[in-house]
Amino acid sequence: MKAGRSVRMPVSSPSPSSEPHKETSSVIDDEINQFSALAKDWWNPKGPMAPLHAMNPLRTSWIVKHLPTSLFQQPEPPTLLDIGCGAGLASERFASLGFDTLGVDASEDGIQAAKAHKSLHPLPPQAAPLHYLCGNAETLLDEGRQFDVVSALEVIEHVRDPQVFLSLLARLTKKGGYVAVSTMDRSLRSFLMAKLGAEYVLRLLPVGTHDWRKFIRPAELDSMARQAGLRLLDLKGLSYRPPHWRESHDTSINYIALFQKD
Repeated sequence: MKAGRSVRMPVSSPSPSSEPHKETSSVIDDEINQFSALAKDWWNPKGPMAPLHAMNPLRTSWIVKHLPTSLFQQPEPPTLLDIGCGAGLASERFASLGFDTLGVDASEDGIQAAKAHKSLHPLPPQAAPLHYLCGNAETLLDEGRQFDVVSALEVIEHVRDPQVFLSLLARLTKKGGYVAVSTMDRSLRSFLMAKLGAEYVLRLLPVGTHDWRKFIRPAELDSMARQAGLRLLDLKGLSYRPPHWRESHDTSINYIALFQKD
């Protein structure tokens, strides 16, 4: 586990989806309805969420590996917010890795599925606390909540305004804390493989899961994060090499980034 020096990405033009929006909510009703319809099959490793099941160990382990060991040497476990947690795939993993975890999602169906899975499949005795809440980032800000670590895994490409969303994540993070974001690059490769290939050819995901226009280039994510007061520590590609996902230097499809709030 480590926290590295800041990294600067090349400057890029803004994403078409990052234009200012009159509404500041991070939630889009159509997106929530779409994922609510998948809630009952979320924990099926061979179902529509199979790609997330396969990617989950790498995403969560990568985050932990890049955090300072001092975070885990306090009397109490570090607090972590898993925003857009769905039915709790990453949330359960984070709790098992030692984070006092709060999973939050705007989908009531998703949260009920998360609670049901936790009840039917209890976490190991050494796991840290895990709680779920149906709501959004604004809900927690209204309560004055802040966390040591905030994660948004495969979420930012589904929100109304990425810039507003990152600013919300920064405000939910303690000073000196960390924000982890995984998403997809808006590239030709991602259009061919993550959109056309995954949804229409291989049927790995339900058609309409993603809007390629809302994918975010790494440089755009870095720029938006800096505007939100977050400093990039590391950014790596996540590549699928059957039968496993692996960290790579190729960020043209999936990638993950860790930021620190100064």
